[in-house]
Amino acid sequence: MDFQLSDDQRALRTGTRQLLAALFPRERLRAMVDAGGPPGPAGPGSPGSPGGATVDGASVRELWRELGDAGFFSLRLPEERGGTGLGLPEAVLVFEEAGRVLLPGPLVATHLAAGLVEGAAEGRALVTALDRPGPVEHLALADAVLLLDRATVRILRAGAGTGTGTGTETGPRMLGARPVQAVDPTTPLHLVSQLPDGAGAIPADPPDAARLRREAALLTAALQLGSALRTVEMTVAHVKARSQFGRPIGTFQAVQHLCAQMFVRAEIARCSVYAASLTVTFGDISRAKLLADAAAVRNARDCLQLHGGFGFTWDADVHPHLKRAWVRAAQWQSAAEAEEALAEELLTEFPAGLSTGQGEAAANVEISSE
Repeated sequence: MDFQLSDDQRALRTGTRQLLAALFPRERLRAMVDAGGPPGPAGPGSPGSPGGATVDGASVRELWRELGDAGFFSLRLPEERGGTGLGLPEAVLVFEEAGRVLLPGPLVATHLAAGLVEGAAEGRALVTALDRPGPVEHLALADAVLLLDRATVRILRAGAGTGTGTGTETGPRMLGARPVQAVDPTTPLHLVSQLPDGAGAIPADPPDAARLRREAALLTAALQLGSALRTVEMTVAHVKARSQFGRPIGTFQAVQHLCAQMFVRAEIARCSVYAASLTVTFGDISRAKLLADAAAVRNARDCLQLHGGFGFTWDADVHPHLKRAWVRAAQWQSAAEAEEALAEELLTEFPAGLSTGQGEAAANVEISSE
């Protein structure tokens, strides 16, 4: 399978990178991170505390409108419906670039809601989603919630249609959710203990919820891939500039080995994510999510280690990547769920079990979800 990008795809990736550099530079990310504040004694939701509860809703909505104007959410809508008419492989490239800059907010859910929720394609509506009870991001700001727990998509209208998320029927109230402390200061979380049985409107000509769940997992993997590739770049730049014992630390063999391992993880994840965007099978998406999660988390850890003591400080740009990777790894399909899905696929493919040679080959393939 040829994963070389076409000229149009390369132009899309380059244009997206330039767009996001202008819309969401490092200074804007740091402002959102610092709004959460370094860990302090005041408790969640107050200045100087972790958890992301202090994320400025106005800044998120401003960013959402800018992304909507750029066509971020309407990327796959047909042209006759105001979209660009591109496919899932192109969406993966765009989300990969979003992951590089740690673009905040429920990007995947709003992208999937384009054409289903009024205003989502244009960035006027902020949409979050969940497919089971558990944590959900940016629920207090959401204008709508996609419920993907059944065969048919359901839509909960939150914020009383105000577009501000401040109406009486807010997402947390409708779902009986409570705020919880999040490790990522740019991702406020609420915990939903039970999904409503009869609530939610079913859109006309609703898409298959299982397909949306697969696409959500794949686009989340693309975000993780972008973060994994970015931490490789950050690490290589640092070890070239940082000197010890009279020479750059990048000349030390142990450091080179860590950098090489980071690069290999990211490239294997890239191949898997790109392949899954073409096949869109459950097994390939499970592999892509598992590998991309592992690459994002482990690369961020190695990036932090190779930055030394500075990497552990609040002012370093390393910890936002690690914290976001932890959050994304738990979304849509966890490592344990992906491993179970792949094991079930193997048992279906080889109902009589693996032969000795196949077993030895499988044993030599290591997929770590640490």
